[in-house]
Amino acid sequence: MRELYADVIVDISHEKLDKPFQYRVPERLRDKLETGMCVTVPFGSGNKPLQGYVVALGEECKFDPARTKDILGMAEKGVDVEDRLIALAAWIRKNYGSTMIQALKTVLPAKQSVKRLEHRTVERAMGREEMISLLGESGRRRQVAKERLLRELLEQESIPYEWVTGKLGVSAQTVKSLEQAGAVRVVSRECFRDPVELEDGGEQRKELSDGQRTVVREVLADVDAGTPGVYLLHGITGSGKTEVYLELIEKVVERGRQAVVLIPEIALTYQTLLRFYRRFGNRVSVMNSTLSPGQKYDQCQRARQGDIDVIIGPRSALFTPFPNIGIIVMDEEHEGSYKSESSPKYHARETAMEVARLHGAAVVLGSATPSVEAYYRAKRGEYRLFTLKERLTGGSLPTVYTVDLRQELREGNRSIFSRKLQELLSDRLSKGEQSILFLNRRGYAGFVSCRACGHVMKCPHCDVSLSEHRGGRLMCHYCGHSQPKPARCPECGSGYISGFRAGTQQIEEKLREMFPGVRCLRMDGDTTRTKDSYRQILSAFAGGEADVLIGTQMIVKGHDFPGVTLVGVLAADLSLGAGDYRAGERTFQLLTQAVGRAGRGELPGEAVIQTYQPEHYAVVHAAAQDYEGFYEEEIVYREILGYPPVAHMLAVQVFSGVEERGGQLAARLAGAVREAFPDEAGEPWGGGGRKAPIRLIGPAPASIEKLNDIFRFVFYVKCPEYDKLIEIKDLAERKLQEWQTADTVQFDFDPMNTL
Repeated sequence: MRELYADVIVDISHEKLDKPFQYRVPERLRDKLETGMCVTVPFGSGNKPLQGYVVALGEECKFDPARTKDILGMAEKGVDVEDRLIALAAWIRKNYGSTMIQALKTVLPAKQSVKRLEHRTVERAMGREEMISLLGESGRRRQVAKERLLRELLEQESIPYEWVTGKLGVSAQTVKSLEQAGAVRVVSRECFRDPVELEDGGEQRKELSDGQRTVVREVLADVDAGTPGVYLLHGITGSGKTEVYLELIEKVVERGRQAVVLIPEIALTYQTLLRFYRRFGNRVSVMNSTLSPGQKYDQCQRARQGDIDVIIGPRSALFTPFPNIGIIVMDEEHEGSYKSESSPKYHARETAMEVARLHGAAVVLGSATPSVEAYYRAKRGEYRLFTLKERLTGGSLPTVYTVDLRQELREGNRSIFSRKLQELLSDRLSKGEQSILFLNRRGYAGFVSCRACGHVMKCPHCDVSLSEHRGGRLMCHYCGHSQPKPARCPECGSGYISGFRAGTQQIEEKLREMFPGVRCLRMDGDTTRTKDSYRQILSAFAGGEADVLIGTQMIVKGHDFPGVTLVGVLAADLSLGAGDYRAGERTFQLLTQAVGRAGRGELPGEAVIQTYQPEHYAVVHAAAQDYEGFYEEEIVYREILGYPPVAHMLAVQVFSGVEERGGQLAARLAGAVREAFPDEAGEPWGGGGRKAPIRLIGPAPASIEKLNDIFRFVFYVKCPEYDKLIEIKDLAERKLQEWQTADTVQFDFDPMNTL
């Protein structure tokens, strides 16, 4: 028999070792080992046992057979990677930049296996007459415990093992002796940890509109023809996008295939999961970061074994090991959380398309405010565009009032709440209707500064302003550094130290002062730290236990509260101040989503947008709920400056513990790129000509220069051709191997956030 060899990616995240190593497969593992399995191998001169993943098997030895080492064994706590997931990891490695082991770890939804949960039962193993005879013998011998168990087994053929050893008080040794005598058998069945704790109330199916039926019909026609594509579903808030998802998934499942439903935040899981659970029962499950390792592992096993048809979760749910995915739904596709902020910095949208290609599946992107990238590609015919323009409830979009906070201040109103918002809040409280107050802030207060000299209290490790929390503590929301609030300014000695108090707690306090007795719920990063807190807050508000829900971004994305007739957006334009080319897009999306929470039931809705920039096009179009108008202005800006999606952009990020060394490495890398890919004047961005201009910006210190005592530098490369940026990434990786630097470099394609 010829020898069998395995190519193994060793679990070391180091660029120099980012390649497979070949090992001999010992005889005892020949029939067990498969591609994708996790194994333990001897590594290096000291033969240190390390884990790795088998990426290929073959009979050809690429090295000296005498020096080739044997695989030690199967890894006890490893998770196998299937062939398609290995191919996906290789695609992520190529397109986003990382080591192969980082990419493999990314596609593993459960990072390690855990002990199986087993449900054991004690069952009758002999005939009734023999059991009665044995019972009599046990009585004569005064074997009381045996007698108790046998008597119970005469009444019922199977008893849970825990009940036998617990309530009946029968020892494990007694059960074993009866098993050896052939009287009983102990049966173990694997059971799974189910993270879904919902009551199946049955779903009230809704009649689809003509527009919804068209989407379902057209997508299924492509699936049945074997030509599934990518579809962008642009539907205004309340237009019934979820109903379309449900119908499509049901039809795909009927065809014997599985579905992945991606959502942008854990906060959406409960409400979304409830609707899917009512349609699909226990054939649906969830995958997110709040699950225990055991629950994650079990959901992967259930998916592999065909026990579930639908998985719901944020971007990591994309890697659920289903055997035959038929459709991937990406709800709220515009959300920034679909982009990973750790290496590899993949985007779920493009990765979903690669998963769909590997399975022959359809991808449905849905949003009331599509990303400029998705809409641009739909306009160019790369995606198929469907539009839903009517609310299913028959209601209209809310009436929107834009309030100029500068004018409010000039007229003597120094409150967080404009006069219009106060008036409408009072009206809703008197009518017993619900309201939502949205603020894109976190914590009790914003930055703390000296009113005399302007000095801002900053984190000594991260170069970001500290936020004031209860008890007079200043906290850094990046690294967690905490210090007491100073009584006097450390720069000028002034006692005029105060915070910019616009946190959700502050709003809650002011609201209670203004409307004594008001019932408030607050939902932000501080009130949703526990596993079940999202569900509890959302359920309480949906059940009418509060008049006002106050919160940050998580309360305005995807939730459906029919009782809400008023939305107040406080300091709407804070996000416009971010030094980021996506600031206008993010502000428009946020405001549109917030306004869309009002009037989703039978009663009409109203919204108040409080802003210091009422004339900004993002605010104007959000107030009018006019996506097309916003897109036409935004895309011109992107074309002029060559930003995505008109061109692609690569951020090369350098991290170093020594400031001078980090700056020098960034400069060397940028110089190598300039030398190999000189800037070209080229045609204008989006001109469609053959020439692909490459523009390099920087290097420079990052917007946050130091984080956790690590200095950060960045330079950007822009080019209409994505493949050209991959070449630049590959060049940089080769240079880093050649220079053997001790510093870390990461690559971010079409970054969602500037560093």
